[in-house]
Amino acid sequence: MSNVTVNNPCPYCQSQTVVKRGLRRKKLERVQLYLCRNPQCGRTFTAQLVKGKRYPMALVAEGLSYYHLGFGLGEVCKLLQQKFGLKKPPSISALGSWAAQYAQLCRFSRLRPYALKLYRPAEMVEVTSMAHRQIYRFRYHRAKMALALQEYKHRYFRPLKDYLDAVSTDTPHQYFQDSTRMSEAKAKFDKSQMVVKGKENYANSLARFALQGVRQNKFRHEAIQRFFIANDSVTVATEVPVYIRREDIEHMQNKLDFQIAADLDKFKNKDGKVLLTGHVDLVQVRNGVIHLLDYKPKAEKEKPIEQLTWYALAMSRLTGLRLREFKCAWFDDRRYFEFYPLHVVKKLRNPKKKKIYYKDGRTVEIPLADKLTIT
Repeated sequence: MSNVTVNNPCPYCQSQTVVKRGLRRKKLERVQLYLCRNPQCGRTFTAQLVKGKRYPMALVAEGLSYYHLGFGLGEVCKLLQQKFGLKKPPSISALGSWAAQYAQLCRFSRLRPYALKLYRPAEMVEVTSMAHRQIYRFRYHRAKMALALQEYKHRYFRPLKDYLDAVSTDTPHQYFQDSTRMSEAKAKFDKSQMVVKGKENYANSLARFALQGVRQNKFRHEAIQRFFIANDSVTVATEVPVYIRREDIEHMQNKLDFQIAADLDKFKNKDGKVLLTGHVDLVQVRNGVIHLLDYKPKAEKEKPIEQLTWYALAMSRLTGLRLREFKCAWFDDRRYFEFYPLHVVKKLRNPKKKKIYYKDGRTVEIPLADKLTIT
């Protein structure tokens, strides 16, 4: 057994040094056991989220999602019985207690009454499966997008709504069959004058909860996307298809003075056209900015600056919104890293030494060398 870093510290001594130690069979599921490697402790325990729960966390998460999509408590109980093959459904009181217990986590609960005035439960989220060399499920929360635009600071984001409205009908699917994937594009951007801020974010808490019900790693992305779109108050779409062409990149270089240091000929497809494509894991609208998020299981070891910057450039071009309206981030269930893509491609001609002052009292000097800086 090797030590692993988990978000389940030992509840007895708070040690972070624990290892997985088999599974415990319950009536409806099997739960992960952990062993504390602290020599003074050495106890076995289960994650606190699942402790004392009669039903599997996957069922609890699914119940919360159905409820926040607008279904009534009785309807949700019947849906859960059908989906999980239960002899009898969970009680309405149990489902109601879950909704109350996780109201602080599932913040869409405060928007649910307003969303139901706009859409019926079956129409709340549009789901489209796209065969882009593999299956991607585009999900679009119509109600969240409509409610976000009612906020004054989001009043200019209607072009984003127009783009998301048209994804299921107007996406040029042929582009995604023969193109360079943005996640694999071999192009390095200048890291000077940019700073990546690392922190713990609300997204980490949501991811922790969603992952409790996932038994196989290949289902992590799907579980997180489905839970975010139904339960948080800011995620408006998942697996959003984006693309950018040679003429788009050249316009940004020549007209906007963006520094995109890339040999475009490397991105030619079989027809000789320069084309990059990708799918944004999560698109959020909050705090007057459009956030493009990518889930990375080991976020602290990842640095997907290029991938996320391409996403932002493509979204800016496709929506007509300025690049300064976007912020990029990658995260897992422990850490969250964010940066402004504008700072990656737009450099000051005569930069001076400046400092960034954070609310928590930290200061960091804006780097002038081409080296990634993470605070």
